Amino acid sequence: MLEMTRDAFEELVSDALDKIPPELTRLMDNVAVFVEDEPDSSDPELLGLYEGTPLTDRGEWYAAVLPDRITIYMGPTLRYCETTEDVVHEVSVTVVHEIAHHFGIEDERLHELGWG
Repeated sequence: MLEMTRDAFEELVSDALDKIPPELTRLMDNVAVFVEDEPDSSDPELLGLYEGTPLTDRGEWYAAVLPDRITIYMGPTLRYCETTEDVVHEVSVTVVHEIAHHFGIEDERLHELGWG
């Protein structure tokens, strides 16, 4: 398994977020991004997870709710990748993938677009 400090991994997530075009980040609403070591044991190879209500599903009822949560998992990412460059790439893809879920884009479409 590739080794990387938690701080270095968090910096890669931050860098990936910084690459999201400003016109998209301005549209993001009530969402927080976290880094965790490992996902739930039921899906140990999960690289990222979006939990919340996509922007496309929000209506007048959407108020006073906790932020949506995007979690990027360090352990599976480091096990999946062979080089630091692979980690940089995979973190960027995972961040974009989970943000796309915030915008209401489903996995099938993300795979079609190459963000699977």
